Amino acid sequence: MLQSKAVKGVMWSAIDKFAVQFGQFSVSILLARILLPEDFGLIGMLAVFIAISQTFIESGLGTGLIQRQERTKVDFSTLFVFNLVVSTLIYSVLFFSAPYIASFFKQPQLVALLRVLSLNLFIIAFSIVQRTQLTIILDFKSIAKSNVVGVIFGGISGVVAAMNGYGVWSLVYQILVGSFASCIVLWFLSNWKPSFVFSKKSFQSLFNFGSKLLIAGLYAQLLNNVYNIFLGKFYPTSTLGYYTRAKNFADISSGTISSILQQVTFPLLASVQNDKEKVVFVYSKMIRLSAFVIIPMMTLIALLSKPIVLVLLTDKWISLIPLLQWMVFARIFLPMSVINLSLLNAIGRSDLFLKVDLSKFPLTVIALIITLPLGVKAMIIGHVITSALSFIINAYLPGKFYGYGPLHQLKDMMPIFGITIIMAGFVFITTYIVEGFLLQLLLGILVGLVSYLSICKLFKLRELSESWELLSRLFTERSTPIK
Repeated sequence: MLQSKAVKGVMWSAIDKFAVQFGQFSVSILLARILLPEDFGLIGMLAVFIAISQTFIESGLGTGLIQRQERTKVDFSTLFVFNLVVSTLIYSVLFFSAPYIASFFKQPQLVALLRVLSLNLFIIAFSIVQRTQLTIILDFKSIAKSNVVGVIFGGISGVVAAMNGYGVWSLVYQILVGSFASCIVLWFLSNWKPSFVFSKKSFQSLFNFGSKLLIAGLYAQLLNNVYNIFLGKFYPTSTLGYYTRAKNFADISSGTISSILQQVTFPLLASVQNDKEKVVFVYSKMIRLSAFVIIPMMTLIALLSKPIVLVLLTDKWISLIPLLQWMVFARIFLPMSVINLSLLNAIGRSDLFLKVDLSKFPLTVIALIITLPLGVKAMIIGHVITSALSFIINAYLPGKFYGYGPLHQLKDMMPIFGITIIMAGFVFITTYIVEGFLLQLLLGILVGLVSYLSICKLFKLRELSESWELLSRLFTERSTPIK
């Protein structure tokens, strides 16, 4: 029964994430061809403020409900009321601080942009409980439906606005319309209705767990967006636009896989947290399978960065190429790090999650101090180094508890790294011989995929058979009701 839920959870979460990412990617390509790098740079300046605000609203309370073995209606209602109150307070803060933020970046138009874009906080607050409930029962099918609808409506509104000359506001409309459409679908598919009951006892219990995640989330969002702040302050707006595009491209693959793993692995590990053998089985297998997919994928993107950018975005974005080549490697350990941290939350150790996250702060500060004067490319290279070190830190405590630490995980990844290097040789030769960026892109993808799978088959890599087994279950069990 648990295995069936896990398989279905992976299937629908994968459908959700890949469909959403494909939709967003397609929309972003269209918008990038119409808009200027400066337009994306302006939204990038606001990213840290929006991200931190969203973290405050979520506050880790929803995660606390997922981690619990038993929940009541009062718990869900308490979470809903809390979200509404906090979203109102944070919107007020952003509304009145908008002129100061615009002055900091010396971009007057940020005042109106931030005040309108921040309305998304209310939409998020109205949908957190529904997402939490659906996640608890592993109903990722409903979540997938809401997200896909959001991408469709948001994408259409953004592209239409861009084609009619709305510039940077096209990106704002895309976010707001998409979020609102997704929220409506969630309310329609969920059977939960608010009762506006707030329990101090329930809140204290949830916040005791969620407060650590809140601090960790704020810290993570600050680190994730700190480069936006410094690039927006000290470099031209277009430079930040190139950086955010490189980051978004890298996140399409690594971020999607990480999101799938986080959405499925956490509730799954939480449900078996008292069975050490099952925890280790799920934990180690997820690490290996994620490495099997992400390592060759990110390497292939790096090798094909030039044809990817020139074919999809045109030469207007040519400065993006070297940034993308390095950014994908800064994201290569992200899925494995997500699994390691999810394990700590699943066993109820959000305190350790916080400690692990905070321990990585000096690495980022040192890297930023050293690389900021050297330019955006140097900053991304510094990020590559810190992300690799962060993976080791993230894997230490889970390894200590369950005997599957960073050295063991890296040892399991070594065959994948070796096969990926061989694949990279075939792709490099192909792109060197073939002329024409479109042909390089198509043949590069084909050669990379075929050579990687063939070599895995030749060396009888166990992850290949495990992946095939997982895919077979997804297709054979997709119509079986979850019991």
